[in-house]
Amino acid sequence: MKKETLFIIAGPTAAGKSALAVELAQQIGGEVISGDSMQVYRGMDIGTAKITTEEMQGVPHHLIDCVNPWEEWNVARFTEEASRIIPEIRARGHVPIVAGGTGFYLHALAYGAEFSPEETGGELRKKLEERSATEAGREELYEELSRVDPAGARQIHPHNIKRVIRALEYFYQNGEPISTHNERLRQKESPYALHYYVLTRPREELYRRIDQRVEEMLESGLVQEVEELLKRGCRRDMVSMQGLGYKEIIAYLAGEMDLAEATRVLQRDTRHFAKRQLTWFRREEAQWIVWQEGESLADQLEKIRNSLLKNTPVKHF
Repeated sequence: MKKETLFIIAGPTAAGKSALAVELAQQIGGEVISGDSMQVYRGMDIGTAKITTEEMQGVPHHLIDCVNPWEEWNVARFTEEASRIIPEIRARGHVPIVAGGTGFYLHALAYGAEFSPEETGGELRKKLEERSATEAGREELYEELSRVDPAGARQIHPHNIKRVIRALEYFYQNGEPISTHNERLRQKESPYALHYYVLTRPREELYRRIDQRVEEMLESGLVQEVEELLKRGCRRDMVSMQGLGYKEIIAYLAGEMDLAEATRVLQRDTRHFAKRQLTWFRREEAQWIVWQEGESLADQLEKIRNSLLKNTPVKHF
């Protein structure tokens, strides 16, 4: 049976994925599905660098502003929703393009991961989340993961409590490390005719863009956005509030650090996050696009065009 085309534009934060996905969609008649685990949350626009309506340039986007910050969103829900949306896009005669930096989500979708009901929530997750309510509890959970799945722990930042819990949950439900599961998943053949691209920049340029983006977020009202979320009932122990930009500003608002320190920590942690993203994507069977300084968006699109001409041309391009 002929496989249907699926484009993926992945890469580290601040590389320019959203802009490239829009440009590609305009060229091939595409619609974009967000592959970002944070942009699904309503009211969390500045801290997630959520694409604006103007930046979409009329291209339909999906899986943005889907749930409230206090609602659950995970890889199982993402793959379920994205797998539902993809055929709908095709039915409209368009090409699905998934763009984002959450590597685990992208891989699960690209290679057809399946999740049992037990993997999407339940008592075990509730108990793990309760243990993560304090900083000491979060440190304990990461130490526990390091014991039962050292390889998995090395791939997850201790502050990414959502992934720490997911990895522990998988281990206790299935009796094997999630790192083993992920490696096995990488051996699967994709159900799609996959065109997987990783967009990045030279390291110093990427880090400069990250630092600049953090400053722009603060100028655009990140502190006020977090204050509003807290007024709406969001708590710092919620998964959504553990995201980069939110936990640092919550710490500032709680008087645990001044704004200058919160800014420095956010810039540092975002650079570390980008480094971990790149480590993840190096394990994927993908074509890399390095956006060199002085190049334009059109130059990156031309790189995709050339790669397709060497392989399988795609209609509309």
